[in-house]
Amino acid sequence: MKVLITGANGQLGGALTASAPEGASLHTVDIDDCDLTDAGAIKELVEQAAPDLIVNAAAYTSVDKAEGDEAAARAINSGAVAALRQAHAGKLVHISTDFVFDGTSSRAYRPEDERRPISAYGRTKAEGEDHLAHGDILVRTAWVYTAGGVNFVRAMLRLMQEKPALGVVADQIGAPTWASDLARTIWALVAAEATGTFHHSDAGVASWYDFAVAIQEEALALGLLKKTIPITPIPTNAYPTPAARPAFSLLDCSKTRELLGDGHTHWRVNLRRMLEEEKNLV
Repeated sequence: MKVLITGANGQLGGALTASAPEGASLHTVDIDDCDLTDAGAIKELVEQAAPDLIVNAAAYTSVDKAEGDEAAARAINSGAVAALRQAHAGKLVHISTDFVFDGTSSRAYRPEDERRPISAYGRTKAEGEDHLAHGDILVRTAWVYTAGGVNFVRAMLRLMQEKPALGVVADQIGAPTWASDLARTIWALVAAEATGTFHHSDAGVASWYDFAVAIQEEALALGLLKKTIPITPIPTNAYPTPAARPAFSLLDCSKTRELLGDGHTHWRVNLRRMLEEEKNLV
C-alpha cells in the first residue's frame, strides 16, 4: 500500500510515520516539500506519488492567528483538502478538530452532531470536512500532544521550571490526545476499511487546569521537574485570547472503539508514557 502523508513533520505526522503498518510504502511531505495553498502543486504531488491512500495531517493550527488571517487558515484547512480530494481517486483520511463544535453541549459530542464553530480556525476546519467524499475517513480529535512537539505539555514543563506559580484555565473541558494513540487509531480505521466520521481522544475528562496539575505530578515523579510550584485554577475571562474556545468539547469516541474493538486508554496513562519519552529526549 502506497501512502502519502501530508504534515509529516508535525506531531501527528511523525506519529503516523513511526507507527505505519508493515508493508506500507510511505511518501511523506511537509511545508518545504509542497505548497498546500497551491492546487496545481498538490495535483503534481499526487500524480508523482501515485498513492493508494492519502492521510492529510497538515493543518493551519494557530488558533489565535487565524482570527486575523482567516484566508490563510482557509487555504490550508479547506482549500488543500478540496485539492487533495480532486487530485486523488482513492481514499482520503482527513484529521479535524473539536473546534467545529460550539461547546454548549451537555454531553460528549458525537460524530453526527451539528457543527457550530465559534472561531475562524473552527470554521475553516468545518469547511475542510465538507470536501470529503462518501468513502473517505474523517477523524476529529482534540488537545494533541507528543514528546518533542510544540504543545501544552511541553509548554507547561518549561513554565513550571521558569515561573514561581501558574494560573491555568479551569472552565474549558475536554480530553487530551497522545498523538501516538491517535496514529494507531487512524491506521486501525484504515485496516478496517472504515468510512465516515470518527472521534478519537484519550479516555477520561479534564480541564486545562486538571491537565497542568497532572503534568506537574507526573513530571516530578519522573525527575523532569525538581520542584513543585502552585497552580491556580482561573476562568477563561482571566486569560483573554483573540479566538473563542469551546467551553466543553469532550468527544464521544464510542463509535470508534466499538468498530475497532480495542481498549480506550485514560489520558493520564498516556501522559505518563509521553513524559517517559520526553525524558529520553533530554
